[in-house]
This record gives sequence, C-alpha cells and structure tokens, in this order.
Amino acid sequence: MKRFGVSLEDDLLEKLDGLVAAHAFPNRSQAIRFLIRKYLKEEQWKSNREVTGCLVLVYDHHKSGLQNKLTSIQHDYHSLVICSQHVHLDHDNCMETITLKGKATELQELADKLIAVKGIIHGELVMSVLQ
Repeated sequence: MKRFGVSLEDDLLEKLDGLVAAHAFPNRSQAIRFLIRKYLKEEQWKSNREVTGCLVLVYDHHKSGLQNKLTSIQHDYHSLVICSQHVHLDHDNCMETITLKGKATELQELADKLIAVKGIIHGELVMSVLQ
C-alpha cells in the first residue's frame, strides 16, 4: 500500500464525502479505490473484453406474449446465456436473473434488447471483467 496526496476543489471534495457517506465507506481512501476500480473495469468493457454478467429483469407476467418474447431473444443469443432463474415476487410480478458470459458489447446488446421489450418494469445489467 502506497500513500500519496490528492488536491481537490471544495465542491468535488464535498461530493466525495457524500459518496463516502452514501456507500458507508470507512474513509475517503476506500472511496477513491472503489472509483478507480470501477473506472478501470468500464474502460475494459469499452475495449470489448470477455466479461461475465448478470441481467435482472422485473416484469408483470400477465403481459401477453412477454415471456415468449424474452425466451425468443435469449435463444438468439444462446451462446451468451449460461442460465436463467425465474422468481415469482407476488401475484403479478416476476423477476428473472440471467447469467451471461461473452464479449462486453454482445452482453450489452442482449441486455438492451431484453430491457426494451414492452412490459419490462425494470432491467439492469451488471458486468465484471474476467481476470
């Protein structure tokens, strides 16, 4: 571990302190480490590295044809889909988690198509670079 000094404008320091509080980081150093790692991972995604990911979809399962459309899209990208899990949240709403592996741009393309399906309430893709 190396120590170094950082100079920040007052408003940027306030935003950093807000991040520390919001994420319950023990100190500013931990927040800075988090931000650097996050930035580096995003840069690797942009270079289209091999990644793994999880796509979370929340939707009303009563929406006509929705589940068939989601399945059809996943079949078009079958080489990226490792597995999926369907959970009944309540009488109307379901959550599907889809575990993925492949090039970052391909995972993002698949996620964008699934999230855009009419009837999706919420969708979010989380990716991590394979070491």
